[in-house]
Amino acid sequence: MHDSWGFPDRYHIVQYPAPGAPELADRVRALLRGPGTPVRDFPDRGLDHGASVPLAETYPDADVPVLQVSMPTLEPERLVRMGRALAPLRDEGVLIVGSGFFTSNLAALREPGTPSWSVEFDDWGQRALAAHDVDALLDFERKAPAARLAHPRTEHFVALGAAGDDLTAQQVAVDGFWWGLATRSVQFG
Repeated sequence: MHDSWGFPDRYHIVQYPAPGAPELADRVRALLRGPGTPVRDFPDRGLDHGASVPLAETYPDADVPVLQVSMPTLEPERLVRMGRALAPLRDEGVLIVGSGFFTSNLAALREPGTPSWSVEFDDWGQRALAAHDVDALLDFERKAPAARLAHPRTEHFVALGAAGDDLTAQQVAVDGFWWGLATRSVQFG
């Protein structure tokens, strides 16, 4: 599924034909039914760019089974609970990926360079993660500088929930800025 509106055509022709994971889908359904998350299956829907782009870079041969899970809500607390429900899959060797830039407001990028709101939000987020302050991260809309400008949607909390309560085993896998957006990527566990 190509949902890269407004980007050059080359992004619309990329294919990532990873095999499905029906047995994993059954396990995910069972885990998510517990916290009251509705589960629906759309096996013919393609991967969106949030799944296909990082996977194409990480597993370019598309030789790993992939199950994309959509978010039923944009409420950070519910997304963290969803991640916590999925956390047992990590012990079974399942990689749980929540992708996206640390700041993600392409619409706000009107001038060249890196805007101060992107730098300030990235710095605040880095410090909150280093302090293991999950409460601050969940309340970023009120606590972070330029929160809604830097991150207009609340969609990257499932991976944080899957990390569990111990955020000490985190590492920054990608850092810096691209087109003015913070590209910070954090790996847990």
